[in-house]
Amino acid sequence: MADALSAIPAAVLRNLSDKLYEKRKNAALEVEGIVKQLTAAGDHDKITAVINLLTHEFAYSAQANHRKGGLIGLAAATVGLSAEAAQHLEQIVPPVINSFSDQDSRVRYYACEALYNIAKVVRGEFIVHFNKIFDALCKLSADSDPNVQSAAHLLDRLVKDIVTESDQFSIEEFIPLLRERMNVLNPYVRQFLVGWITVLDSVPDIDMLGFLPDFLDGLFNMLSDSSLEIRQQADSALSEFLHEIKNSPSVDYGRMAEILVQRASSPDEFTRWTAITWINEFVKLGGDQLVPYYADILGAILPCIADKEEKIRVVARETNDELRAIKADPAEGFDVGAILSIAKRQLSSEYEATRIESLHWISALLNRHRSEVMSFLNDIFDTLLKALSDPSDQVVLLVLEVHACIAEDQHNFRQLVVFLVHKFRTDNALLERRGALIIRRLCVLLNAERVYRELSTILEGEADLDFASTLVQALNLILLTSSELGDLRDLLKLSLVNASGKDFFLSLYTSWSHSSMAIISLCLLAQAYQHTSSVIQSLTEEDINVRFLVQLDKLIHLLETPIFAYLRLQLLEPGRYIWLLKSLYGLLMLLPQQSAAFKILRTRLKTVPSYSFNTEQLTSSIQTMHFSEDPCNEHNGINFASWLQRFKQMQQQQRVYLKSQALSHSSSISSKVVEVQKPEEPKGTLAMPDMSSRPPSRLSRKGPSQLR
Repeated sequence: MADALSAIPAAVLRNLSDKLYEKRKNAALEVEGIVKQLTAAGDHDKITAVINLLTHEFAYSAQANHRKGGLIGLAAATVGLSAEAAQHLEQIVPPVINSFSDQDSRVRYYACEALYNIAKVVRGEFIVHFNKIFDALCKLSADSDPNVQSAAHLLDRLVKDIVTESDQFSIEEFIPLLRERMNVLNPYVRQFLVGWITVLDSVPDIDMLGFLPDFLDGLFNMLSDSSLEIRQQADSALSEFLHEIKNSPSVDYGRMAEILVQRASSPDEFTRWTAITWINEFVKLGGDQLVPYYADILGAILPCIADKEEKIRVVARETNDELRAIKADPAEGFDVGAILSIAKRQLSSEYEATRIESLHWISALLNRHRSEVMSFLNDIFDTLLKALSDPSDQVVLLVLEVHACIAEDQHNFRQLVVFLVHKFRTDNALLERRGALIIRRLCVLLNAERVYRELSTILEGEADLDFASTLVQALNLILLTSSELGDLRDLLKLSLVNASGKDFFLSLYTSWSHSSMAIISLCLLAQAYQHTSSVIQSLTEEDINVRFLVQLDKLIHLLETPIFAYLRLQLLEPGRYIWLLKSLYGLLMLLPQQSAAFKILRTRLKTVPSYSFNTEQLTSSIQTMHFSEDPCNEHNGINFASWLQRFKQMQQQQRVYLKSQALSHSSSISSKVVEVQKPEEPKGTLAMPDMSSRPPSRLSRKGPSQLR
C-alpha cells in the first residue's frame, strides 16, 4: 500500500473519488501515465500495489464515487500497461465484474465502460475470463436502467468480436453455462442468448451443432415467447441448425429426438409445428440411430395427426407414413412391445384419426412381427375388445381387421369369439348398435360358416338364457338379411339334400332353439317345411308373447324380400309344398288380425293359385302328411322328431328361466313396498293369479275351421 501511495500523489487519489466525472477522468489519466512509467521501468511490484489500491480502497469502497473512481482507474491502469496488461488481469477483471451487480446504476454503467476499455487493450487474453464476463453480461442485458443496457450492448458486441477471432475460446467450458441460462424467461436475456448462439454457430472452428442437444430445448422454449422478435430469432437459429443437420455426416439424433418428442405436445401451435417438422426430417435422415426412439416418436406423431391445425396434421401424417414404411428389426433394437404400448394408449384418444392410425400400426406390426406381437397379446386384447364400442364405424371395422389377424389360429379364434359374446352380454347397447356390423365384418374376414359355428357352440352352453335368446335372434336376423352371408343361406337351402348343408343346419339347431322364431326362420331357410309346421304346432300359450310377435312381424316382412323369393315361388305349387302352406297358415293364425303383418301374409296366401290343387295331388299330399307324422321319419339322415324334442326341452328351460326371473323381480319390488308401507295385515302366502282366467291362445289343436 505504501508503494502505491508513494507512486500516486494524494491529489490524484483525492480527485479519483470526486463526485465530478471530469475530475475523476483527469485523475484516471494521471494513473494511466504513472502506470506507463512503472511499466517502462519494469516495476511490476509497484504496478501490483497500485492495482490493489484501486481495487480495495476504491472499487470495493462503500462510497459510490470511490467505486466509480476505482473502475475508471483500473481501466486507465490497463491502458497504461498496454502489452503487459495480460499478467495483471487476474487482479483487474474480478473487481470490475463484481461491480456489474452494484446497487448503483451509475456504478454498473462505469463497470461496463471500464471492462470495454480493458477488453480493447487485452483482446484475446481476455478469453480466460469469458464465462464470468458472459454471465455478467447476461444479467446486464436485462438491467432496469436503459443506459446500463446500452453500455452492456456495446461491451457485448466487442466481446463477440474478440471471441470470433480468438483461437483460445473453449466451447466445451461455455456450453454448461449456456445450457443453464437457456431456461431464463426474460425477453432481453433470451435475445442476448440467441444472439450468442447465432454468432458462435457462424464461427467455422466452433462446432455448435455437436452441442445442439444441450440448448435445443431452450431454443424451442423461445418459440412460444410473447415477443415476435424473439420467436423469429429463435426460429431463424433453429432453421439454420436444421439445414446444418441435413448436410452433416454425424449428428446425435437420439438426444435431440427426446427433446422434439416433448415439444411436439406443446400447447403452442408454432412450437408443435416446428417440432413435428424436425421429427419429419429426423425420420428421413436418422436411420439406425433412431430405431430405439421409434416408440417415443410415434407417441408424439399420433396425437398430431388430429391436430386442429391442418399444416401440423399434414406433416404428422407424412411422418407417420414414413415411419411405418421403415422395416426395422427387433434384432436392431426395434422395440415391438413399446410400439404396441403407444398404440394401445392412443386407442383411448378422443380423436378418431389418432385411433385409426393406432390400429394401422397394430395391424402393420402383426403383419411383420406376428410372433412378437402375440407375446404381448394379453396386454392389448382387452383394449382391442373395448374399441369395438368405439363411436366411429371406421375404427370398429379396423379393430375387427386386427382381431381377424390375431384369430388366424384356432385358439385365438375361439378366445376372440368367447370374449365377443362376453362383451355382448355385458354391453347390451353394443349388441344393439354394432352387433350386426361386427358379426358381418367378422364373417367376411374369418369365414362366415366358421364364425357362426363357433358362436352357436358357445351359445349352446350359455347360462343366461334371456341373453342367449336375444343374441340368437340377432344372429338369425343377420343370417337372413346380410348380403355377406348369401353363401350360408345357399348352404342351408341344401340341408335336406346335401351333407355339408345338413351338418351346418344341425350345428345351429341347438343354439337357435333358444328362440322359437329363430328356429322357425332357420327351418324355412333350410326348406324343412314339415318340421317348421311341427315347431309351430308345438308352441304353447306362454311362448306367444310380445317378443315372439315382434320377431314374427319381422319375419313376415322378410318373406316379402328377394331373400325368400324361392319360397314365394314354391307357393305356385301348393300341392307339392303342402307343408310350406300349412306352416304359413300356422304363422297367420298366430298374428293379431289387425296387425300389418297379418294383412301382408294373408294377402300373400290369397295369391296361391287354386288351380294347382287337384284330387290326385291332394290325396298324395294327405298321404304324405300322414306318413311324415311318423316320429321315425328322416330326411337326409336328420331325425327331426329327435330334434323337435330338443327344441321343446330348450323352450321349457326358457319358460322356467323367465318365470324365475319374473318372480325374483317381483319379490324384489314387494320387499321394497313392504319396507316403505309396513302393512298391518298378517303375513301369508302370496296368492297366485288364476291362470284359467287368461284368454286362450289363438293357436289350438283343433281344426282350422275352429280358429278365429
